[in-house]
Amino acid sequence: MPEISSEKEVERRKAESELSAPADDTDSFDTVQDRYLVRKIDWRLLPILTLLYLLSFLDRTNIGNARILGLATDLKLSSPAYNTSLALYFVAYVIFEVPANIVLKRFDPQFWLPTLTLVWGIVSVCQGLVTNQAGLFGIRFLLGATEAGLFPGVIYLFSVYYVRRDRRARVAIFFGGAALAGAFGGILAFAIGKMEGVGGRRGWQWIFILEGLLTIAVSFFAYWVVPTWSYKAKFLTEPERKRLLFRLEAESDPAHREAFQWKYVRHAFTDHLVWGYAMLFHGYAFALYSLSLFMPTIIAGLGFQSWQAQLMTVPPNTLAALSIAVTVWFSVRYDRRAVFIIGAAFIAIIGYIVLLTATRPGAQYVGVHLAAAGIYTGNALLLSWPGENVAGQTKRAVAVAMQITFGDIGAIAGVLIYRPNFSGHQYRKPHIIAIGYLLFSIVVASYLRFRLSRENQRKEALLESSKGAQQEASESTIEERQRLGDHHVLYRYVY
Repeated sequence: MPEISSEKEVERRKAESELSAPADDTDSFDTVQDRYLVRKIDWRLLPILTLLYLLSFLDRTNIGNARILGLATDLKLSSPAYNTSLALYFVAYVIFEVPANIVLKRFDPQFWLPTLTLVWGIVSVCQGLVTNQAGLFGIRFLLGATEAGLFPGVIYLFSVYYVRRDRRARVAIFFGGAALAGAFGGILAFAIGKMEGVGGRRGWQWIFILEGLLTIAVSFFAYWVVPTWSYKAKFLTEPERKRLLFRLEAESDPAHREAFQWKYVRHAFTDHLVWGYAMLFHGYAFALYSLSLFMPTIIAGLGFQSWQAQLMTVPPNTLAALSIAVTVWFSVRYDRRAVFIIGAAFIAIIGYIVLLTATRPGAQYVGVHLAAAGIYTGNALLLSWPGENVAGQTKRAVAVAMQITFGDIGAIAGVLIYRPNFSGHQYRKPHIIAIGYLLFSIVVASYLRFRLSRENQRKEALLESSKGAQQEASESTIEERQRLGDHHVLYRYVY
């Protein structure tokens, strides 16, 4: 053990000394010191941020587990009222997402993200204390408002720590927390449901209370662990910070602090590609949230008891997490995005078709697995796309928030459509509409691939046509690259 520790210490010192060595524009950013630096950032960012998102997804979707344990009966909720409570969460999410990322840009993620976690943890506990329909409506709206800033904030934070090629896998790992939340939530709901009657409270109330208290506890820990902006990160040495900033600047995306200007917000809203990323998630979000929120109910509707349905949500979500890992590995290996998003949508569509056409519960349960694997995998890939393809810090922050905001309008539609008086037998009509939304996502992903490829070709042709253009592009200042962002002639899109 001492020898191993000594070898690791020698490797660490060697990597740290190499970080201070000068690098040039031809550097591949795949040296020993770069890999050491990325691993160090991974260990600081990924565990805590993935845990925060797992808790976020758990606290927003555990209402599905609570429903089949008696929430709707105790609060005298009709099916439309239950669906309305789900929709109100996303209404608040849509309203507060872009403002939350603007606040993040002006303040510090080390304070902002843990504070959001603390507040929504308190709100989550309050879900277990509501006694009527109005209380549930109000608390779900507050939950959406307080959770709105986490996901886009983390995606933006990744963009100031990782170069573009490294972000895809990290965002996928982070989003994998959603699938793990589904698996973990099923087991936890089954166990907590056994507390029925403890302290005079129902089992579904304890689900909200205990899971909310867990979130609060983690939020206090997060204040010490969530990092600040990369240019002043204290967990990095001075040579490491310099190297990190160089890596980011070499991608025409300056890592130094960019002064907030409203014109960069306008750049995001007037870029049709940014709207494309938003519409892509709009289609996928319909399926993502309707499936994650209604999975226990869908499985129970196949003929299984409520306690069985809780546990049977675990395998589909576990498969989804594994599917994300495998698909993202291939996506990074072949440096392609759209083709895997399109393929994932087709897998999900097959799953819905099986749900619609199969006559045996076992076969329909297989359909749930396919739908979950395709939906979660597609979302894991598309959610990091604007983070890789939008340059300029403020523009990227707004673009990421726009994607989630307009995507969640699809989520609102999903939770309102999945209601018994519209669904017919076993959610037949909503499943058909989900297929339509996934087909819409396929069309948008295909369009984005076509336009991004053409734009890369146009920039290549422009550089090849004139030596003056090449020289001017290579000599452009940081300010010029910041002003042009991803429209800079040297910037290349990932498609």
